[in-house]
Amino acid sequence: MNDENKSAQSASGRSWGDLGPRLGSAAVLIAVTLGCVVAGGWFFSGFVAVLFAGLFREWETMVTRSQMRPRAYLYLTLIALAAVLYPLLGWLGTFGLMAATALIAAATDGKYRWWRLAGLAFLCVFMLALLMLRGSTGAGILVAVYVLSVVWVTDSAAFFTGRQIGGEKLAPGISPSKTWSGALGGLALGTIAGTVAWFFLAEGPLWLGALFSAIISVLGQGGDLAESAIKRHFKIKDSGDIIPGHGGLMDRLDSLTLGAIFVAIVGLIHGGTASIPHGFLYW
Repeated sequence: MNDENKSAQSASGRSWGDLGPRLGSAAVLIAVTLGCVVAGGWFFSGFVAVLFAGLFREWETMVTRSQMRPRAYLYLTLIALAAVLYPLLGWLGTFGLMAATALIAAATDGKYRWWRLAGLAFLCVFMLALLMLRGSTGAGILVAVYVLSVVWVTDSAAFFTGRQIGGEKLAPGISPSKTWSGALGGLALGTIAGTVAWFFLAEGPLWLGALFSAIISVLGQGGDLAESAIKRHFKIKDSGDIIPGHGGLMDRLDSLTLGAIFVAIVGLIHGGTASIPHGFLYW
């Protein structure tokens, strides 16, 4: 075997060697996520609280470059408690507890105060968006399935088309592995998947479903790039190692954050705080 063939074989191994762990982890995550979404109530709020705890821990250790301190554990506990108690407190009580915790963080001294506060604020908005999107009605299940369909298909399509086709880099200074072929493949297939899901799950013009799906797909890839830029700033490759083949929770959920917030805002504007899932799905 000549050097050129060895090089090609090595590159192929690097490209697809992590496929098995990625697929296995993805299957477990999908099953757990959908199970909690369908169960709703305390199961889903507890699931969101666990997500926040993992995400904030990764953020805190990334920006401080050290282990969690007692003050950070206090913030983590208060916000996780706010998420868990969402079925009891409602959106206003949960928001109030989250805002109070953020104010405490803003008032404390510390070298990394503003990075910590930025992470807290963004994660709180993300968590509240998830909780309000799921709500307590069947429409919450439908909107969750729709959003997750767009995000998951975009992620998978970008991964496979990018590795199979390759080509010009999308943002080499931020994420050297991402390509324009992957981004466009993810956008195309994510939009198609979302439009199909919209047809079966929503009541509204198909063009609106396609538009929303495209926006969510773009926001998903934008969230992925934003997280990559932050990791590059702090000189780390992965936010953690809790998920085999993917890295940390931030590495897995970065593409969901902006899309979920966008859907929650649209549902809020169109349906009000009492019916965000209906406000997004029914036109």
